[in-house]
Amino acid sequence: MKKNQLSNNLINQVVLLLSILIICVVIFLNLSYYLTGFLGAITLYILYRNFYHKLVTTYRWNRPLTSILFILVSIVFIILPMWALINYLVPQLGNIMNNTDEIVRQFNLVKAYMSDKPVLKNIDLSDEGLLNLLQSATKYIPSVFNSLLEVSVNILVALFVLYFMLVYGERMERTINNAIPFSNQSKNEIWHEVFLMVKSNALGIPILGLCQGLVAMIGYWIFGVENFITWGFLTAISSIVPVLGTMTIYIPLGILVLASGETVNGIGILAYGIFIIGSIDNILRFTILKSLGNVPPLITVFGVLLGLKLFGMMGLIFGPLILSSVRVLLKVYQTEYGKQKLIHEL
Repeated sequence: MKKNQLSNNLINQVVLLLSILIICVVIFLNLSYYLTGFLGAITLYILYRNFYHKLVTTYRWNRPLTSILFILVSIVFIILPMWALINYLVPQLGNIMNNTDEIVRQFNLVKAYMSDKPVLKNIDLSDEGLLNLLQSATKYIPSVFNSLLEVSVNILVALFVLYFMLVYGERMERTINNAIPFSNQSKNEIWHEVFLMVKSNALGIPILGLCQGLVAMIGYWIFGVENFITWGFLTAISSIVPVLGTMTIYIPLGILVLASGETVNGIGILAYGIFIIGSIDNILRFTILKSLGNVPPLITVFGVLLGLKLFGMMGLIFGPLILSSVRVLLKVYQTEYGKQKLIHEL
């Protein structure tokens, strides 16, 4: 009977692990408002890590001052461009939304154009359908305004946390590494996957959006689209939309131009979008993005869907990481507890 009893040591371990888990859950629930900031800091740390360590170890740069330098780089090359983009788009979209007469006129043109087309006529553009769409959209307006404050706070949190992660990065990594109860091979596989996925998505998504946006601007300019710069930026932003991507912009825009009577330009926009803008995604994935990390497309697509639901915008990076972690953990399980190891232990 004694052999079947649980040892005090095992009971103490279980109690300790449960205590740690409960404390972590409490911390997470109470700091979830700042989750985006923490994830942003982790992303920046992974991107800066190797270069930062080279500066402070090889060239003996001062750690705190180097950390401040990297924070300034983040402000200049990441935060300020995002602020400039928002500062440009908000007035442009505001002017469009305020011109209600033009919106109604364009909507009626599109409605008349689609009314006798085989596939397009099935889309509900009735007054009731439009009203339901607007009512659904207005539900998100309060959350948008609230998110502006949340984003500002989380940017400050990200920069604050990044400073300490850079200064004490080696100690932090050593602590995490010692806490992972796996072999060095499994630990290396986990670290490699984390760094690969974060770097691939943090760099790959902006590169993909920027390139598609620039290509779209050129096409919109060629085919005589007014405010082609604004439409190009919207196309770049839409590249993060799972599955549909940039089609959410250039297809409605092409239909709008067709409905206004510019048949050649409308067909040109649709063809340019399908064959040029759409192909940029495949070209980049097999060239630049493949060098950053050859991430399977299904993991990216479904990971983005999962991540946006869980983490908001930062889910673009960490959603695919969660999905890919399943594959990595299965590999770790095979390494740690695989058939050959079980036979050896028996």
